[in-house]
Amino acid sequence: MNAAQRPILFGLIAIALGACGGKNEKSTQTQDSVRTVQTPKQIDEVVGIAIIEPAARISQLSAETGGLIRAINVNVGDQVQKGQVILTMDNAVETAQLQQANVKIKTQQDAIETARQNVQTLRVQLEKAQADLKRNETLFAGKALTPKDLDDSRYAVQNLQQQIRAAEAQVRQAQGQVASLRADIQYANTVAGLKTVKAPTSGTLLSLDAKVGQYLSNNQSIGEFAPAGPLVAITEVDELFALKVKVGQKAYVRPQGSDERLSTGTVVLASPYLRKKSLFADNTANLEDRRVREVRVQLDDPGKVIIGARVECVISVK
Repeated sequence: MNAAQRPILFGLIAIALGACGGKNEKSTQTQDSVRTVQTPKQIDEVVGIAIIEPAARISQLSAETGGLIRAINVNVGDQVQKGQVILTMDNAVETAQLQQANVKIKTQQDAIETARQNVQTLRVQLEKAQADLKRNETLFAGKALTPKDLDDSRYAVQNLQQQIRAAEAQVRQAQGQVASLRADIQYANTVAGLKTVKAPTSGTLLSLDAKVGQYLSNNQSIGEFAPAGPLVAITEVDELFALKVKVGQKAYVRPQGSDERLSTGTVVLASPYLRKKSLFADNTANLEDRRVREVRVQLDDPGKVIIGARVECVISVK
């Protein structure tokens, strides 16, 4: 090969190498494009932060009327039955009103009995007056009685009939007053009953912010109450996975940041709508612009968790 041919040969080699490099680069770009559009992996589980609550939700205890606390009958953590008295306020005034109403109704019942006896007496007198009138009419027919005496007999009968009607009206009026007094007694009983705070249903007293000698205002909250029944884990699922969660799916709860399973459970509620994230937001005025679906999981072993605890809830959606 002479000196003149060498540059031409080197040029051809460079062009060939460039073509091969371009082909390799194009192949690499094609492979990268394929990797970018690969189908994402199937989602088998949805995880959310949950809070443990009774299925019937925690309720606030409050006093319906104001008063001075006289006695507290239960302790925090006690199991109570529906209607059981949790605390009692001073009700001396209400008790006195109730006693007064009972005295009034007893007096009124005596008055009714007296009025009935008066009616009975007047009826006996009327029977005698009617008999006298009949006899006097016979005497008058035989000209043995003056017209004045006959008129007096008729007047006596009419007068007694009028007195009986008046006495019977008094009985009815007195009976009507008894009904009013019974309503007063019912009212006094109701007012006296408001001087206690009772368990709204069977359950557990979670907290009680009250002490003997403290004065309670109307509708003042004094503690929290957990109704008896199953416990649920309440969580919020991001809208990206909301449609994957369905009632009946299996789930379990675990401590945050741990793989330990505290209890298994079943989805019993998947909210029919999306709302703003709120369940675990510390500042409700600064929420992310994302929507979530509320989900409730009923736990199989509630003894392993505590009401109010925050846990991770893992829902199987495969």
